[in-house]
Amino acid sequence: MTKDDCLFCKIARGGIPSYKVYEDGEFIAILDRYPRNMGHTLIITKEHCDDLFGLPPDAAGRLLPLAQRLAARIREATGCDGLNLLQNNGEAAGQEVGHFHLHIIPRFFGDGVSLTRAKGRLDPGPEEFERMLRKLKQEAKGL
Repeated sequence: MTKDDCLFCKIARGGIPSYKVYEDGEFIAILDRYPRNMGHTLIITKEHCDDLFGLPPDAAGRLLPLAQRLAARIREATGCDGLNLLQNNGEAAGQEVGHFHLHIIPRFFGDGVSLTRAKGRLDPGPEEFERMLRKLKQEAKGL
């Protein structure tokens, strides 16, 4: 896959609309289009790399502190009982887009969410995304 064909590269370049929670020179965080729960966020590298094995070590070192800050904001915005950090590598592991990304998934007792492929996904409309985006951005001051 080339950068020109990659869905997440297109999103990072602004060629495909997204619900952007955070952006810096290296990463973009967006609401997942088919979330397990509202607030499900993806951290995506702006520079294309296929998976964890292609992630530059210095970028990996900056990723977890960002994930920690975003997770705290997601917890505040959603009131979730817990959360999952999920990062899949390769189709056999459930990676659906061949570009490194880290899922932050808010979890609630009894939510019935499955972390396996295509089970337990929501299909929210634009109003729900906008509402969640406003809540996350309000909580994200000082990120």
